[in-house]
Amino acid sequence: MKFSILLLSVGFLISCKGDNKEVGSAAREMSSQTSEAVEKAPVNPLKEAYFGETHVHTSASMDAFIGGNRITADDAYRFAKGEEMQVNGSLHKLKRPLDFVAISDHAEYFGETYTMMNPGSPGYDDPIATQMREVDNLEDGLALFVQYVVKPNRTGDKPHPDFWQGPESIKSGWRKNFVATERHYEPGKFTTLHAFEWSSAPNAGNLHRNVIFRDTLVPDLPFSAIDGRDPRELWTWMQQQMDQGSTLLAIPHNSNGSKGLMFPEKDLSDQPLSQEYMRTRNKMEPLIEMMQIKGNSEVYPKFWPNDEFANFETAESIQNYSDRTFEERNFVRYGLKRGLKYQEDFTMNPFKYGFAGGTDNHNGAPSNVEEDNYSVGSHGLADQTAEARVNNAIDGWATAYDINPGALTGVWADSNTRGAIWDAMKNKETFTTSGPRIKVRMFAGYGLADRYDSYQGMVEAGLANATPMGGDLPVSSGDAPKIMVWAQKDPIGPNLDRIQIIKGWVENGKMMEKIYNVALSDNRSVQADGSVEHLDSPVNMETGAFTTDKGAPELTAVWEDPNFNPAQQAFYYSRVIQLPTARWTLWDEIREGVTFPESVARTLQERAWGSPVWYTPN
Repeated sequence: MKFSILLLSVGFLISCKGDNKEVGSAAREMSSQTSEAVEKAPVNPLKEAYFGETHVHTSASMDAFIGGNRITADDAYRFAKGEEMQVNGSLHKLKRPLDFVAISDHAEYFGETYTMMNPGSPGYDDPIATQMREVDNLEDGLALFVQYVVKPNRTGDKPHPDFWQGPESIKSGWRKNFVATERHYEPGKFTTLHAFEWSSAPNAGNLHRNVIFRDTLVPDLPFSAIDGRDPRELWTWMQQQMDQGSTLLAIPHNSNGSKGLMFPEKDLSDQPLSQEYMRTRNKMEPLIEMMQIKGNSEVYPKFWPNDEFANFETAESIQNYSDRTFEERNFVRYGLKRGLKYQEDFTMNPFKYGFAGGTDNHNGAPSNVEEDNYSVGSHGLADQTAEARVNNAIDGWATAYDINPGALTGVWADSNTRGAIWDAMKNKETFTTSGPRIKVRMFAGYGLADRYDSYQGMVEAGLANATPMGGDLPVSSGDAPKIMVWAQKDPIGPNLDRIQIIKGWVENGKMMEKIYNVALSDNRSVQADGSVEHLDSPVNMETGAFTTDKGAPELTAVWEDPNFNPAQQAFYYSRVIQLPTARWTLWDEIREGVTFPESVARTLQERAWGSPVWYTPN
């Protein structure tokens, strides 16, 4: 009873007007039980890998609500902990619980969805609200979605439907998520993070960001694209929150659909990027979402023809919507290289990103990322059944069979607590996987041994004498740094194929890159041209079973860049490739008897990406 009263009191405080700092201080004072639990949470000084979700939508997001989502933040947290829930019309549960979750409902619609879900509230019986609540078919749902979500989001005109009840309704919806986030935080076992999504899309170019807080010091209202459509306006608001004591960061996503706006040459005012723009973006955005349901944003085969693993979950049909034709500057690897060029030209790198992963699941199902567990889809009525996934599109984005279940964020943290998880994100000590629970860790430094006999020995040496992924290497006196990298397979997945190091640098003003195969399974070796023999490890197309007698459960290497130049800035990040497995499309064909077009992939090689380390000479 005492805990329930505590949560109600915290919810009341968040709804009050007044100084943000006072609200947060009062909330923390009332959370003594949580503070005690944080102090008692197990701590590992060598750090553990924790897997979680940083991008998921519940019924508090109007687009999800129109699609049939009635899962609340409270329900979504229960699902993340392993409970079975009614998801998109079917009972469903995760194969494995998560370690942490940040629910990122659209800031633009908290007021509308609160009204629609609370009988008796002003506006509840409005005809449009009733239509949204009672829609039961895709055609009507799409019409409402386009009219009340897509058009306002892309044009900025008439941002709210007539039944909107003003800022107080936004406060009520935001408070509801806050209370659920507090209720489900179990330090040491399950971490919840206060978050929302800022959803700007000028001219349909995706510039969305997920904003994540470190603690309970959150503002009365989230900042939406209605309040400001330019990322600089979001960053200004974030700085205002910091000035009042909040601790927060932003994670951009879907650079693949950004129409060249995510890693730009000019800002939205059509002016060259200023020093202030670069400095502020670097400060506010330590991570970028490498992959989610709407595709992998690392690279694209057309622009990286020499990367044999570039053709992975490219979500080709994104290009059929809103003129989102792919271009090289939409992709993360380009952004990392362009950041180096900005550093060289202006002594400031605005794109110095570590890696995160998410789903953007609109069913309220955090990290439902297992390919063989995708039976309920991800976007309500659009992909609810296998038949729908063959024939429908996720309107405005891609065909249903062209998307994927999404990605995971992995963090290296000393405890499963808000502070430790958030700090790992801020420090970029993170990795992304395309769904499996592959672990990857990397350190870089000088004077390291050529090999280590154990993972623990490598980590102890790395923590004592090297830079973890996400960090900056000290300036070299001439010696090349050694990079220690380690990866471990998903306990329930296939073995690993290889570890690669991707290097980017600038030479004579030109952005360059190279891929090195540094750890290989099955006693293979790198050929003189840098290539590696393909490992024959097919998937059984009748049963979906993967090969079990190839690959390695664990790979490790200590690698030295043979072309290191101490006068040349560079970044290095790791990519781990798993053996092939069945894609969700094959599982649908096996279990549901549907048939996808011949061009649709039935298998894939899942992977993990470790955040870069950077080298910058004086």
